[in-house]
Amino acid sequence: MSDKKERAVKLKQRTGDAHYNCCQAVACVFTEETGIDEQTFKKLGAGFGLGMGCMEATCGALCGAQLVLGMMKFQGKPVREDAADLYKRFTEKCGASICKELKGVNNGGKVLCSCDDCVANAVEILEEIL
Repeated sequence: MSDKKERAVKLKQRTGDAHYNCCQAVACVFTEETGIDEQTFKKLGAGFGLGMGCMEATCGALCGAQLVLGMMKFQGKPVREDAADLYKRFTEKCGASICKELKGVNNGGKVLCSCDDCVANAVEILEEIL
């Protein structure tokens, strides 16, 4: 496991006031490369945890990876190709992109990919794209 993947999973596993949601855990390991401080990434990612708070939307880990992708690749024009590649690869590796599908809410409780694995996979794929 890469250093960034390991650090992101450890951030996700924190509890209490030090807790990071999946989006924050992914984004916060790219502070050095993006020039964005950890507190700013925590604020930016605060609404993306648990599939935007209701499990109905995109996995926070994938959202965090897309935030970082934009910060790293944007040069005045959209980053559609890389964003689509990130989405496709995440979905192939994790089995879905919607939080409740990943967590087994719609398929009899069969978890497709744990939060820790979603975080690790998002970081890994992002590192490959970058």
